[in-house]
Amino acid sequence: MSEESSTSFSRRAVLGAAGAGLVVGGAAGVTGGYFAGSSSDDGSGDQTVAFRGDHQAGITTEAQDRLHFAAFDVVTDSRDELVDMLKKWTDAADRMTRGLETVDDGALGLGDYTPPADTGEALGLSPAHLTLTIGFGPGLFGPSASDPNRKDRFGIAARKPAALADLPMFAQEKIEPGRSYGDICIQACADDPQVAVHAIRNLARIGVGVVSVRWSQLGFGRTSSTTRGQDTPRNMFGFKDGTANIRAEDTGVLDEHVWVAEGDNPPAAQWMTGGTYLVARRIRMDIEPWDRQNLKEQETVIGRTKGEGAPIGKESEFDEPDFNMTTYGAPMIARTAHVRLAHPDQNNGVQILRRGYNFTDGSDGFGHLDAGLFFIAFNRDSFKQFVPMQQTLSRKDALTEYLIPNGSAIFAVPPGVKDGEWWGQRLFA
Repeated sequence: MSEESSTSFSRRAVLGAAGAGLVVGGAAGVTGGYFAGSSSDDGSGDQTVAFRGDHQAGITTEAQDRLHFAAFDVVTDSRDELVDMLKKWTDAADRMTRGLETVDDGALGLGDYTPPADTGEALGLSPAHLTLTIGFGPGLFGPSASDPNRKDRFGIAARKPAALADLPMFAQEKIEPGRSYGDICIQACADDPQVAVHAIRNLARIGVGVVSVRWSQLGFGRTSSTTRGQDTPRNMFGFKDGTANIRAEDTGVLDEHVWVAEGDNPPAAQWMTGGTYLVARRIRMDIEPWDRQNLKEQETVIGRTKGEGAPIGKESEFDEPDFNMTTYGAPMIARTAHVRLAHPDQNNGVQILRRGYNFTDGSDGFGHLDAGLFFIAFNRDSFKQFVPMQQTLSRKDALTEYLIPNGSAIFAVPPGVKDGEWWGQRLFA
């Protein structure tokens, strides 16, 4: 797995190029993601992903190598203040994904005695295929796991989709509230970590007084492939991860399992049509005990070979697992193997679109790595897809012995913004 290189160039050069049409902007019919031809990387330094389209970028977009994910609490009770911030966020996000500062010459050009309107750490860097994806949590609409007594501050409780509810508790979890929940999330993905961090930092700065960061997570080394052109990456256990993931090319599967359909919600929640639901889970991996297991045991737990990534009993990574194969009367793929229990055949055909990242956040003070998987998945209805699958895995999967989920959240991700629209406009209209 190699990190995609970024061509360094001046952001002011991009400003000049915009007039010549070199920077990709919004276009009707763009579905989001540079798989669909909405980006360019032709040596000109224009590494952009279209911000506007039918669906938000950062979902089926070819997975970038770096992540900065942030969840925010809304600290104002003013609907007008929240809407004004969302409008400012939309303008800034649109600009940053095109390689521009949050406002024109915001880092240096506003005068010596004025706080800069852009923090400036991305000056001279390419857009690095930056995508910014927004989602709204249950707490924005009223009571939630983070605040059971919260009221409908913004008059939108009746517009809450039925599928937007706090996730239930699962076996083996040690959920920490300080790493969980949130009223709004922003997922920033890019090929350059500084570009992703710059984006979150500036949105948080713009939102001062309206939102505050509840928690955030940096990620590296994508743990899934979202297009057929990408190789399958490896997780912190050293195994290929996401072999059977939904790909951007699977449009029929996306319609069935990822995008919210018109019939999924009553009229008041039709703002979610064309959107999806994001599940975020911080899963710490018990690295040291895993590293002491022999290769045979590791492969038995996963149900795949560590080198090729083939299902046990097969030769190639993309061979279909055969759960009926036996050796000496026992199944070759163990009944508790992760690949068996996560397979659609074991979950009533359910599929989800995975978009997770590895993380390493130092050590825990006892010499153990605080490392693992920041799991992100998109699905049409988490309570019909993710939740039943996770209930099975948490009870039966042998891999759970080495996993400590300590962060959890769910967000409603609205459809893409059209020209002239702002994030959340259909919800607040």
